[in-house]
Amino acid sequence: TQESFVDFKENQRSIAENNASLGVLHTFQKRPDKEENCMNRKLFRTALVGLAGALMLSPMAAAAQVELNNTVLSQNEGWIENGVSYVTLNALSREGDYTLTWDGNRAVLTGQGAELTAHPGALYVEVNGRALYVPGGVPVVEGRTALPLRVLEDALDGAVSWDDQAATARMDTRGAVAEGAAYGEEDLYWLSRIISAESRGESLLGQIAVGNVVLNRVQTTQFPNTIKGVVFDRKNGVQFEPVENRTIYNTPTPTSVLAAKLALEGADVVGDCLYFFAPALSKGTWIVNNRQYYTTIGCHRFYI
Repeated sequence: TQESFVDFKENQRSIAENNASLGVLHTFQKRPDKEENCMNRKLFRTALVGLAGALMLSPMAAAAQVELNNTVLSQNEGWIENGVSYVTLNALSREGDYTLTWDGNRAVLTGQGAELTAHPGALYVEVNGRALYVPGGVPVVEGRTALPLRVLEDALDGAVSWDDQAATARMDTRGAVAEGAAYGEEDLYWLSRIISAESRGESLLGQIAVGNVVLNRVQTTQFPNTIKGVVFDRKNGVQFEPVENRTIYNTPTPTSVLAAKLALEGADVVGDCLYFFAPALSKGTWIVNNRQYYTTIGCHRFYI
């Protein structure tokens, strides 16, 4: 079915409700990106088996500590593990101007312009219509939901710093006011559609990868500098088959919208890849002969 741009915006409310069950097969980490609105991008796949047990962590005793709004937290509420600083949402609600509730199977943190939802085990949180990835998934520690400081920094517009001399990770949310997404609705509209048309049925990882290719093209001089321009590029012939067969206009799946949001926020699974094809549908002769192979995700092979 086809959907207008206005209908697309209205459908975002229902899409958010469907996202909770998605994306629990992969972990993410970050690296710098050019765009101000994009965080960092790097995502690695991990097996579902054992993930639930791995998320039931015990805080590591260490010399390093976490400080929240000038209060040093106990190791049960704030800790540093494998180079990542974590804080429980309970501590954040107590030390900050936030309210924490439990809604069915998710934690909901509200206050200072933010409404953040975190599903234990999911590899992302949602805040003010955005989707932000969480390295290793949303952990539950001794019955408490926790998040990395860097994710909270982006979600709540707080300030995070590291004091090397004191071996302390600090976060300050006083006066912070969370904002909405920095990308535009048109970018989400077209990116979610090309992801859905090219890779619906693929894993969340595979769909983010398609989004990465589009965004990588936007950032190079070889292609148009907008998402819509890249999707409809015809400089060297039609670049994406869904444009030719018009499936680009079909309503995107909820997973594709989620993948588009994550990609726009910086989730990266295929580095600098600019090309992909499905061997089952095409030989990809020019790509194979002229570009460097990077990886295969699901039904697609990706090339730099």
